[in-house]
Amino acid sequence: IPTRVKAEQPALSGFQMSSIRELLAPIKAPELILFTKQFRTMFNAGVAMINMLEILEAQTENLKLQRILGKMHQDIKEGASLHEAFSKHPKVFSPLYCSMIRAGESSGSLSEVLDRLTYIIEHEHSVRSDIKSAMTYPIIVMVFLFSAFLILITQVIPKFVNIFKNAGLALPLPTQICIFIYEFLSSYWYLIIGAAVVAGVFLFYYLKTEQGLLAKDSFLMRLPLLGPLFAKAAMARFASIFSILQASGVPVLDCIRILTETIGNHAISKEFVLVTERLEEGRGLAEPLKSAKYFPPIVINMIAIGEESDNLEDMLSEIALHYDSELEFAMKKLSEAIGPLLTLGLAVVVGFFALAIYLPMWDMTKMAG
Repeated sequence: IPTRVKAEQPALSGFQMSSIRELLAPIKAPELILFTKQFRTMFNAGVAMINMLEILEAQTENLKLQRILGKMHQDIKEGASLHEAFSKHPKVFSPLYCSMIRAGESSGSLSEVLDRLTYIIEHEHSVRSDIKSAMTYPIIVMVFLFSAFLILITQVIPKFVNIFKNAGLALPLPTQICIFIYEFLSSYWYLIIGAAVVAGVFLFYYLKTEQGLLAKDSFLMRLPLLGPLFAKAAMARFASIFSILQASGVPVLDCIRILTETIGNHAISKEFVLVTERLEEGRGLAEPLKSAKYFPPIVINMIAIGEESDNLEDMLSEIALHYDSELEFAMKKLSEAIGPLLTLGLAVVVGFFALAIYLPMWDMTKMAG
C-alpha cells in the first residue's frame, strides 16, 4: 500500500536550459543596434506600430527581446504610448533611449531620432570595443607574468633552498627575499586564499553600491596611463549624447539629467548633480561646468561659445569629433607604451630570479674551487 505519492519533476532539456540562460542574459549592443535599424526601416516604410512590433517579435531570434516586444505589442494595443511601452523595460532600453523616443514621438520626428539613436549606439559600442581590445593584451600579459612568478616561487626556488642552506653561504638579498616569500606562501597559503576570497566578495558587493562605483570611477580617472583614456572616452560620450539630445529637441536641463544616468561614469555623474542644481538657479551651462571636475577648458570654452552664438548643438558635435580623435590617439599611444613597460616588467622578474638563484651558485663554485 503506497503511503506517499509524488509526481516526478521532469529534468530540463538542453534546449530549455539554453532558453533560460538566454532569457537571463543581457541584450548585447549589436542586437539592440539591429532592432533599432529594423524598427527605423519599418517605420519609414509606413508600417502600423502594432503590426511593426508583431513582425519584429516574430523575426527576432533573441528570446528575451522577443518576450519584451510581445509585452510592448500588448501595451500599445491597450493604448499606451510608444515611450511608455519602451520605458517599462529600463534594463534593455536606457533612459537615453526612452527620452529620445519620447522627444521624437512628441515632435513628430521619430524617423530622425531613430537615425540618431542608431548612430549613438553604434558609436558607443565601437568606443567600448576599442577600449576593451586595448586593455586585453596587457591584462593577458600580466596574468601570465603573475603565473610565472608563482611557478618560480613555488616550484623552482624550493629545489635550491636546502642546497643553499646546507652550504652555509651568506645568501644575497634577492635569494633571501625569494626564500621569505616561499616560506610565507607555504606556511600561510590557506590564510592568503581565504583573505583573497573575502576581499573578492567584499569588492563584488561594494562595487554594486553608489559609493563603491564612485570610488572605482574616481580611482580609474586618476591612473597614470589609463586615467586620460577614461577621461577622453567620457568627454566623447558626453558631447555626442548631448549634441544628439539637443538635435532631438530635448531641453538642456533634461539633457543633463539624462546624461547623469547614461554617462557611465559615476565620478562625472556626481558633478552633473551639482551642475543641475546651478542650472535650476538660472545660470548657463558653461559657468557651472567651470567648477566641476574632469571638464577641460576646451570643452567649457566651446560650450560657452555655443551658448553665446545659439549654436550649442554644432559646438557639441565638434567637441565629440575632437575627443573621438583624441581617444583614438590616446589608445594608440597606450598600446605603444604598454609594450616596453611589459617587457621591462618581464626583464625585472626574470633578472630578479636569475640573481636569486645564480649568485649563491656562483659563490658555491668559488668555494669549491
